[in-house]
Amino acid sequence: MRSGAKVAIVGGVFVVVASGVGYGGYNLWQGINGGSDIGTRSGGTEEKRSGPVTEDEVENAAKEFLAAWAAGESDRAAQLTNNPVEAGPAVLNYREGAKISGAQITPGKAAGAKVPFTVVATVTYEGQTKLWTYTSELTVVRGLTTGRALVDWTPAVIHPKLTKNTTLRTGAAKTGGIKAVDRKGVELTKEKYPSLGPILDQLREKYGRKVGGEPGIETVVQSGTEGVPDTTLITHVPGKPGRLQTTIDATVQAAAERAVKQYGQASVVAVKPSTGEVRAVANSPAAGFNTAFEGKQAPGSTLKIATAALLLEKGLVKADQATECPKNAMYYGRTFQNLEGFALGDVSFSRSFARSCNTAFIKKIDDVGDDSALGKEARDVFGIGLDWKTGITSFDGSIPEEKGGEAAAQYIGQGTVQMNVLNIASITATAKYGTFKQPFLVSQELDGRTFAEASRSLPGSVARQLRAMMRATATGEGTGAKAMASVGGDKGAKTGSAEVGGQETSNSWFAGYSDDLAAAAVVQEGGHGGDAAGPVVASVLKAG
Repeated sequence: MRSGAKVAIVGGVFVVVASGVGYGGYNLWQGINGGSDIGTRSGGTEEKRSGPVTEDEVENAAKEFLAAWAAGESDRAAQLTNNPVEAGPAVLNYREGAKISGAQITPGKAAGAKVPFTVVATVTYEGQTKLWTYTSELTVVRGLTTGRALVDWTPAVIHPKLTKNTTLRTGAAKTGGIKAVDRKGVELTKEKYPSLGPILDQLREKYGRKVGGEPGIETVVQSGTEGVPDTTLITHVPGKPGRLQTTIDATVQAAAERAVKQYGQASVVAVKPSTGEVRAVANSPAAGFNTAFEGKQAPGSTLKIATAALLLEKGLVKADQATECPKNAMYYGRTFQNLEGFALGDVSFSRSFARSCNTAFIKKIDDVGDDSALGKEARDVFGIGLDWKTGITSFDGSIPEEKGGEAAAQYIGQGTVQMNVLNIASITATAKYGTFKQPFLVSQELDGRTFAEASRSLPGSVARQLRAMMRATATGEGTGAKAMASVGGDKGAKTGSAEVGGQETSNSWFAGYSDDLAAAAVVQEGGHGGDAAGPVVASVLKAG
């Protein structure tokens, strides 16, 4: 916007004033009160325009909408958008729900049809006021029926964190605040550990009152979805936080944050195998959806940990026994091959596992004799799909029953398998410890929830062979050796790569453990498992 027009409050009423140059002293109230329209007129009849919106149209449409919004004229503002039905209540709620008593809106320079702006709002609640500054943007489009230039309505115009299912609200918080601490008493804040932001919001919603927290007065993005916590935007009157002990280790968490930050989309989780305590959870980007706990995608060859356990339990393979690793293998008309078409010939199953030979696994499916066997193994031994009660929202994995080629794809972590790094870290932890321990962030003693329990442990001989194969993967010629070279202790690993939705570069997956710490990571479109996700896991394990 070239003019520097501002919307301000004067004498207790929203008004618009012009500053700088560009509007030539134009009174914006003309546009609001039925003055010049956006379209052109000929003989008193408006001509319907077509084609892209012009620079002037963008400027005028933005100017009139911002003026109407600031004036509190919700009906008028709504008519200046392409969705008046939804825009009107949202603008009205800005004053009535968020308790905005005044505002100054300063448009920035338009970039095509997009106009950024800065809002300095005054929030007034029970006689107390506080300034609130934030930025947002709007986009101007041409109306389909009128041809007029209109604001393309989305709730994010009012505030960037608003969605269709959320509203702004100022008042007493729904729950008391928390002071979350790690297992050693170190305070955990979203400022220092950004990935914990969404997690702390959930923990506060669920446990704030249980730990003695007292509500304050806040302006929040109020969720309309059950189980999704409100997001605090401003704290007007602080409440009294209650102390909440978590299983996080601040040192491991810091390492996890640093490791994923170097990638556009990445997640990592670390778990203590002997207890299930979650030591770290980090995502990039850090804000918003908790992909590490709630994501759902194919985990690639990291799932071979569970597949190998199945084959070992059924006596179809032994770690030191020769198995065939050909270039290709077919099952029910579907052909599978190894990465870059390699073949190992007849080698030990341990070496096939360490080199991530897909065909060695596919060749054994006929001998299993049950297409649903992998799903049963994952549930009965590794706890997948058993409704985990971690303390926050989480997805506990899924291997749906399939037949033929689709069932074969599941054996190598492809097809309809749905996992996240929490699930794969837990599978890795179970392989290390021998018994599934449900991951958790907060002690069950706080709320009496019941942890999921697998129906059986890994047989001792199977667990020993599985760990030996994972150790071979993390050393020597194993696919995880390079990434795990700097990791000490009793260590093991499994690499994975998974193509999702026809993407050109596969997602990089990696799972590993060192002593009593297991971790798993995924880097979207990161390529081979050891290349991107591997160093992330190694960084976390070394911090533990």
